[in-house]
Amino acid sequence: MNATDCIRTRRSIRRYRPDPVDHSLIDSIVSEASYSPSWKNTQITRYTAVEDPSLLREIADRFTPDYNSNIIRQAPVLMAVTLVKGRSGFERDGSFSTKKGDRWQMFDVGAACQTFCLAAWEQGLGTVIMGIFDEDGISKLLQVPENQELAALIALGWPDIEPEAPKRKTVEQLLRYI
Repeated sequence: MNATDCIRTRRSIRRYRPDPVDHSLIDSIVSEASYSPSWKNTQITRYTAVEDPSLLREIADRFTPDYNSNIIRQAPVLMAVTLVKGRSGFERDGSFSTKKGDRWQMFDVGAACQTFCLAAWEQGLGTVIMGIFDEDGISKLLQVPENQELAALIALGWPDIEPEAPKRKTVEQLLRYI
């Protein structure tokens, strides 16, 4: 699959087959995602693959709204994506490098999440990035280290649906030249 096909055909998948995902595939996807750009090559993104059915149920039941919990209940893997705090957007002395402050952290994690999802799609796996959840509850449950922050959840598995592409804005709507 070339990059254009991968970008244009990848969809957010919200229904999964129960088939497990081999660890070698997950390792390969994370390896590809490690090539995502990051602020001064800080590479702050980290991943925790949650496969334990009891943990998945607890996350779905206690820490996510219904529309996300329904996805998590079906997905064989939930990736908890964290970031190492205090690096992206910062100087060595701890001061911010730009007016954006610590917002570069989420920019870097977002780029890594997109790369993760595209790498998964290239392997035939579906994903959906979720951002609405009880960050503190899940962080405690998964024992996220103190120097990290939970940034996103990504459901991962074999798609059980083939959603149509949603309508896209035109280049004229998205781009301006001055």
